[in-house]
Amino acid sequence: MSFLAFTFFLFLASVLAGFVGALTGLGGGVVLVPMLTLLFGVDLKLALGASLVSVIATSSGAAAAYVREGFTNLRLGMLLEVATTLGAVAGASLTARLPHGVVAGIFGLVLLHSAYMGLRGWERGARADPGPPDPLAVRLRLQGTYPGPRGSVPYAVRRVVPGFLLMGLAGVLSGLLGIGSGAVKVLAMDRIMGLPYKVSTTTSNFMIGVTAAAGAGVYLRHGYIHPDLAFPVVLGVLLGAVLGARLLPRAKVSRLRLLFSGVIALLGLEMLAQGLWG
Repeated sequence: MSFLAFTFFLFLASVLAGFVGALTGLGGGVVLVPMLTLLFGVDLKLALGASLVSVIATSSGAAAAYVREGFTNLRLGMLLEVATTLGAVAGASLTARLPHGVVAGIFGLVLLHSAYMGLRGWERGARADPGPPDPLAVRLRLQGTYPGPRGSVPYAVRRVVPGFLLMGLAGVLSGLLGIGSGAVKVLAMDRIMGLPYKVSTTTSNFMIGVTAAAGAGVYLRHGYIHPDLAFPVVLGVLLGAVLGARLLPRAKVSRLRLLFSGVIALLGLEMLAQGLWG
């Protein structure tokens, strides 16, 4: 395959990754890294570097639209970014010290667990009320509203401290695996903090760019960000993210959960197999 053809197909694959990432809050990287390594034969750590750069583009493309439409909880996102940023720097520092197989295996296990949790939530249908608002969330004024079919829908925020700690883990995974760790962010806000699913995905997209930027500096220092690879990936993911952001307000939550779980379960199995057998 010529360099031009490789770049073109890489661009098309990146559009798909950005589209799925924007719809599910995954940030695109969770789809992109397996695509680059399994379909295009790119070295894993170079794929992680390109993914981190693309995650920043995804967040920039989708987050602006979500904020404008009123889905994103800005106050909560900025609070949780403190934990994810610190974790991302720590995770990125580990990448250079771990073998490829270990990183791929961890990637696969994280995706499979996220798929299980997301599918379990989809099967349950409507989530039961998770309890009263967290007093800390009330003091910080983290509650908000989001657009619904019949006007603004209010919601409260629960369990702020456990959610904050889990965001630190999400940051570590972001830096280590070259993803926005949107799977962990969405599940933490959806299942632990009690946010509506569309608020979770949009707030995750808002946070992803800052988290990825924190880890990208470490990747750049180690030479894992290659311009010839990152350029078409960034353009494709950005275009896909904008298309996904436009579709999200009209999408059904149950279908988003099913898409979320199915995509990452498949990619999780592939990455786990790569980690075990190469």
